[in-house]
Amino acid sequence: MITVEEAFELVDIHINTTTKPENKLVIDATGFVLSKDVLSPINMPPFRQSAMDGYALYLHNDDNYTVIDEVKAGDDHHPTINAGEAVRIFTGSPVPDTANTVIMQEKVSRDGDQLKLNYPVSENENIRPLGEQIKKGELALQEGTKLTPAAIGFLTTLGIAEVSVYSKPSIAIVTTGSELIKVGQPLTYGKIYESNSWMLQSALQSLDYNTITLTKVKDDYTSTVSSIKKAISENDVVLISGGISVGDYDFVGKALTQLDVEQVFYKVKQKPGKPLFFGKKEDKVIFALPGNPASALSSFYVYVYPTLQRLSGEKDFSLNRINVKSASTYFKKGDRAQFLKGYLKDGKVTILEGQSSAMLHTFALANVLVYVPEDVNNILVNDSVKVFCLPNN
Repeated sequence: MITVEEAFELVDIHINTTTKPENKLVIDATGFVLSKDVLSPINMPPFRQSAMDGYALYLHNDDNYTVIDEVKAGDDHHPTINAGEAVRIFTGSPVPDTANTVIMQEKVSRDGDQLKLNYPVSENENIRPLGEQIKKGELALQEGTKLTPAAIGFLTTLGIAEVSVYSKPSIAIVTTGSELIKVGQPLTYGKIYESNSWMLQSALQSLDYNTITLTKVKDDYTSTVSSIKKAISENDVVLISGGISVGDYDFVGKALTQLDVEQVFYKVKQKPGKPLFFGKKEDKVIFALPGNPASALSSFYVYVYPTLQRLSGEKDFSLNRINVKSASTYFKKGDRAQFLKGYLKDGKVTILEGQSSAMLHTFALANVLVYVPEDVNNILVNDSVKVFCLPNN
């Protein structure tokens, strides 16, 4: 059995950041990481643009102007104005080349085509200059940037329809257990509803991993070998839920051995998630997660998620870890490191009730995992503790 720190180190050693690029339509690229720099193909804005609803003026030494035209957003005509003349203009509209300022409509009085300025105005007010946001040929987004909704909006603003991104891994979720039945079926004696596959799939999708296949296998050795073999051959990452302990009907470990999966580590001195397996077969990555739901989800966030980030080209691939003050008292039992469900608010973390590895109701409220190292036995109020911030919280 290895320590948590040793497990982190072994995952780090055996997982390389991907360099596999692919082209994707920008609209489908949310959550992907750019594999090339993106240069702007245009000036943005591509013309002098009004920042306000109001009037574009050719300034002169008087507060009175004559309105000669109107320019709406999307108009492509270019009225020429002379000193003392103005055009009605709207936010986003192109500013005529001969106009040298825009005054807000709230700062003028208008009577027919006559306009009077009620406030002073200077040159170039309320005009967004050509290329103010970015100029043609300038770096828009750098290689390694993760494409958020804002980044997608920025790229489409520049007229970019396709980008080169790092490929994301395909992922198989294999759940084991003859006691498991699908949600919606009658719950008979001795059965429980299978939740881990739905939980893991939901976690993956919330993190923008969508190439997922689900397989359920009963506690049968031949079926277990066949299902895992197929999952490994068809996917980049395999997550196995349950069956990794040493019970009479836990066949996952034996199946992995038969399939020549290299064991990097098995069992970590942690709670929850002691019977965690990490291995590789050629360039395929295999995690066998504990069957208890909270154990599986903790292991997913702490070990699997950073692995997926690296396999997706991300440079910053670990959960955000910060030190905060504890709002709770906690007395640890045993000598294993622990990951406790917690709720962080206003710089203090509350350790939640219900830390059992079989229970998810507390996890549903958590936004962090409080890390308690092996050599720490007690946490007191206002003690400094390290928390692992859960993504999307």
